Amino acid sequence: MNYLRNISALCTSALLSLGLASGNLFADDLSEKVLSLRERAVVENQILEERLDSLVPQLMQREGIDAWVLIAREYNEDPVLKTMLPATWLNARRRTVLMFIDHGDSRGVERLAIARYAVGDMFPGVWDPEEQPDQYQRIAQLLTEFNPSKIALNFSDTYALADGLTYSEQRDFSAALPNDLQSRIVSAENLAVGWLETRTVTEMEVYKDVMTIAHEIIAEGFTAAVIEPGETTTDDLSWWYRQRVSDLGLDTWFHTGIELMRSDASQSAIGDDPASKNVFHKGDLIHIDFGISYLNLQTDTQQNAYILKDNEATVPDYLVKALHKGNELQDILTDNFQVGRTGNEILHRTREQATSAGIGPIIYTHPIGLHGHAAGTTIGMWDKQEGVPGSGDYPMNANTAYSIELTALVDVPQWSSFPLPVKLEEDGFYDGFKFAYIQPRQTEYHIIQAD
Repeated sequence: MNYLRNISALCTSALLSLGLASGNLFADDLSEKVLSLRERAVVENQILEERLDSLVPQLMQREGIDAWVLIAREYNEDPVLKTMLPATWLNARRRTVLMFIDHGDSRGVERLAIARYAVGDMFPGVWDPEEQPDQYQRIAQLLTEFNPSKIALNFSDTYALADGLTYSEQRDFSAALPNDLQSRIVSAENLAVGWLETRTVTEMEVYKDVMTIAHEIIAEGFTAAVIEPGETTTDDLSWWYRQRVSDLGLDTWFHTGIELMRSDASQSAIGDDPASKNVFHKGDLIHIDFGISYLNLQTDTQQNAYILKDNEATVPDYLVKALHKGNELQDILTDNFQVGRTGNEILHRTREQATSAGIGPIIYTHPIGLHGHAAGTTIGMWDKQEGVPGSGDYPMNANTAYSIELTALVDVPQWSSFPLPVKLEEDGFYDGFKFAYIQPRQTEYHIIQAD
């Protein structure tokens, strides 16, 4: 497949010039090496073409859908339709209607754009407004000629991302159809979620590069060059990350979260001066929640750093053991991944096993990919530890990516009389048989050694 070789060559070239394989370079060295917008467009369009060619037919056949219609107006895009637009289409134009028709024979799945413009090279235009001024009548004509058994539209009670069809568009679409076709309208929920949650081989190769960049940016911020104890605040660090992402020509899908955690002894020594509440000091733990958006893929990472005290050469052993408890909770969770098992089942099993292992579990793991908090199997929310109705009942599928987000409550009496919340989040991929992190997870603290 030429597109796979082309993407691999483009990304590999960039990575080789970065020297990322050695792990020695920080985001400062990435600034001139992140792909240009034009180069990104090549990667994005080749991935999109692969997904449209291979994934859509599989999913339509899986769900028994022979016609899928997506409708959106400019600046009010259906979230699914927006993921199908070529790189040069930043929004829909006027009313953009995409249609997939499964002919069930050698013709396979036909892609059409019932719009004034063809949608790139991927959806040929099949509407001439001069010949038929009514766009909906043209849609009805095409569907009548095909005579599908099911017409799937994007409406869903469970997933916002699969509920992109607006009231007025659904009303006018239905009104244009003859009565016999109106009765064949069904929800495209599982089809839409399948499109959003499934990752291809090519995407996962690119995801490795995206994740590497995200990890390098985190590592750069967790250094004495950025954090000065007694001066730098949590807001300072949060905005440093936001600015760094912007300077690199990247985007983020949420504001960087920075949390300071301080031992009882350090808090007593520093005192309760409100001015010191959010200022970093030696002996503090720093927690980050950080993500980037690059090549249409999202990252979501939570890691931790420790600022050494003057008399310390490394992180105290009791904190190291606490972090490893967090890793243990990650393993318990991902060991419970199984095709067909719902998120609520995985949540229940994980919490039960973790509690037996002496770990206080709070699980809030979610799918990730084209969106940050993506559609698919939800495994808990921080305030729904007994299960999540709807998305928690959705069964896990193969070739899906997850942000393994959780908190392990660990008793560390040397640190505090309260359990230490070890908050971790790392992105990984489940192929239906095994789970693997896209890039190595955090198993050691970032160490900040300040003067």
